[in-house]
Amino acid sequence: MTIYLPIAELPVNIFTLLALGIAVGFISGMFGVGGGFLMTPLLIFLGVSPAVAVASVSTHMAASSFSGTLNYLRRKLVDVQLGMVLLSGGLTGTLAGVLVFMVLRRYGQLDLVIAVSYITLLGAIGSLMVIESLRALIRNWRGEAATVKRPGAHPWFLRMPFKMRFRQSRIYVSIIPVVTIGFAIGFLGALMGIGGGFILVPALIYLLRVPTLTSVATSLLLTLVTMVFAIVMHAVLNQTVDAVLGLILMIGGTIGAQFGARAGQSMKAENLRLLLGLLVLAVGIRVAVDQIARPADLYAVTVNESAR
Repeated sequence: MTIYLPIAELPVNIFTLLALGIAVGFISGMFGVGGGFLMTPLLIFLGVSPAVAVASVSTHMAASSFSGTLNYLRRKLVDVQLGMVLLSGGLTGTLAGVLVFMVLRRYGQLDLVIAVSYITLLGAIGSLMVIESLRALIRNWRGEAATVKRPGAHPWFLRMPFKMRFRQSRIYVSIIPVVTIGFAIGFLGALMGIGGGFILVPALIYLLRVPTLTSVATSLLLTLVTMVFAIVMHAVLNQTVDAVLGLILMIGGTIGAQFGARAGQSMKAENLRLLLGLLVLAVGIRVAVDQIARPADLYAVTVNESAR
């Protein structure tokens, strides 16, 4: 069954979109990520323009994050206090990202920036997560105990002023790096169409030393609020949100996230991090291959929006 996407200006099979929404929603609930790092490239592969893909995927991430957040809230795994501090920077970063998105689109540089950003971020973060997870699995296999750092061994940025105690996460750190991380996640989410969970979860685990399940649950809360804000901003300022595309992805994402959240809670933390790292790395490699591969059409005609 083929439908026409009005903003994307593209006919597409509705069942293909539903399947993508369910699959990415499952991944979102399992790993605590918005899923945009995977859905945005997949939509671009289907022929949706990067500008529309980035803006419309925000609806999918909001829906899947809402479903996953409710699941974790019922299990009391979300650190609401930490989430609110992250949001103070996240909403500001989202606004900045939408404005930069608008400027890059106007000057015809948006597609290139999105591609290079995906290759850089996914490749670097995926590699680091895979290496760290393999080390943890090797330690477990050898029966070696993990190195536990004492409170006084916190890096310098956690000892900055304005410290706050987050009881759910069992940490006592400065809110300056927490707000900075939130700003970065909001900015990248609005500019690249990613929920930021694949960056936020490692940041919470490795930088702030938040427990893995709490990191996953809290990242979904941040993704939910920042993506709702991004949807509104993209719709008002850029007019690139395809409501039909977003609705289909939302339905699939909501269904998939419920099953993914349950599956993620039954897995060991080391295995969870390794699978997420492999997935992030694989998507980054796929985007890089597309950039160096010979295109089917060597010439294309585009409209320079700055000339309008």
